[in-house]
Amino acid sequence: MSLQAKDNVFLIIILGLLSAIGPFSIDMYLPGFPSIAEHLHTTVAHVSLSLSSFFIGISAGQFLYGPLLDRYGRKKPLYFGIGLYLLASIGCAFAITANDLIILRFLQAIGSCSGMVAARAMVRDLFAVKDNAKIFSLLMLVVGVSPIIAPTLGGYVTSTIGWRFIFVVLALMSAFILAAVHFILPESRKPNPNHSLWPKPIVLSFIGIFKVPQFFTYAFTGSIATAGLYAYIAGSPYVFMELFKVTDKQYGWIFALIAMGLIGSSQLNSVLLRTYKSEQIIRVALGCQALIALSLFVATMFGLLELFSTIFFIFIYLCCQGFIFPNSSALSLAPFTSNAGSASALLGGIQMSIGAFTSALVSFLSNHTALPMTGVMACCAVTGFTVLTVGTKIISYRASVEAVEEQTADMNF
Repeated sequence: MSLQAKDNVFLIIILGLLSAIGPFSIDMYLPGFPSIAEHLHTTVAHVSLSLSSFFIGISAGQFLYGPLLDRYGRKKPLYFGIGLYLLASIGCAFAITANDLIILRFLQAIGSCSGMVAARAMVRDLFAVKDNAKIFSLLMLVVGVSPIIAPTLGGYVTSTIGWRFIFVVLALMSAFILAAVHFILPESRKPNPNHSLWPKPIVLSFIGIFKVPQFFTYAFTGSIATAGLYAYIAGSPYVFMELFKVTDKQYGWIFALIAMGLIGSSQLNSVLLRTYKSEQIIRVALGCQALIALSLFVATMFGLLELFSTIFFIFIYLCCQGFIFPNSSALSLAPFTSNAGSASALLGGIQMSIGAFTSALVSFLSNHTALPMTGVMACCAVTGFTVLTVGTKIISYRASVEAVEEQTADMNF
C-alpha cells in the first residue's frame, strides 16, 4: 500500500510524535540538570550519566524491537514500549537518588525507542520509496518541534513547580500517544509467525542487512553526522549555563532558536527533492557541515568566539543536519520491504550507539572549556563526509560488477 502525504496529515503527525518521544525525553530535562543535582545532593556530572544511560537504553532497545515488529506487526510492540515508557516516567518523577534516576532513565529509553523504530518502518510500509525522503522531512517538522518546545517548557516547569513535574508531563504525553496509536494508527504490516525470534536467525538477518552497500554507507554516514548533534546536546548545558552563564530559561530559548535551523532546513529539503536527488543533497550538506564544524573548533581553540558567535556556528551546523538526516534515512531503508522493521532497528541502533558514545566522550573529555563539544562535533562531520565518499565508491563498484555479471550471464544463456 502506497499512501500520499497530503492525504494523511494526521497519520504523519502520529508517526512524528512516535519519532519525537526519544528526543523530547532528552531535551526537556536538560535545563533541570542543576536543580536535579541540588535536590538529589549530587553533581551535574553525576546527573549527566542519566543522559548517557538513556542513550545506551535507546541504542540497545532498538535491536529488540526490530524483530518484534516483523514478527507481531507494528502495533503490539508499540503498546508494550509506550506502556513501559509511561511507567518509567512516573518512576523518574519519584526518584530519590541520582542512581535511581539513571536506572529509570534507562528503562524509559527502552520504552521510547519502540516508537522510533516503528515510525521508520511504517514510513517504508505505507509510502512509496520515491516519497520516503519527503516523508522523513515532514516527520522532522514534528520531531523538530521537540528541541524548540521541550527545553523551554522544561526550563519553565523546573523554575516554577520543580524538575519532578518534567517527568509527569512526559508521562501524560506518552498516555496521549498510546491512545492515538490505538484509535488512529493503522496496522501497516500483518504479523509474520515465520519470522524467528531465536538469536541466531535474528543475528543472521541483521548481518544480511548490514552487507547491503547502500545500507551501511548511508546508515553510517547519517549516524556519524547525527552523533555531532548528540555531542552538542551533551555539551551544551555546560557550555551555555556554566561558561556563558545563561539561566535555565535563557538556555531553553537558545536551544529552541538553534533547533529552528534544523526544522527550516528539513522542510527546504522537501523542496530541493523536486529538483535534486537525495544522493546529491546529502553530499553537499555533509561537505558544508564539515567545513563549518572545523571552523567552529578552530575558532574555539583560539578563543575567538563569544556567546552569539557560538550560537551562530551551531545554528548553521544544525541547518546542514536537516538535509542529512531525512535523505540518509530514506536511502538506508530503500532496499528493504519485508524486513523493514529489522532494517529500521539496525539503522536506529547504529545511530544511537554512536550518539551514546559521542555524548559520553564529551563528558569524558571535559576540561572546563567548549573544546570537547566542538572537537567531537568536528570529528563527526569530517568522518561522516569521509564515510560517504568511500561508501559511494563501493556502491558504484558493486553496481558495475553486478552489471557485468548480469551481462555475462545473458551472453552465456
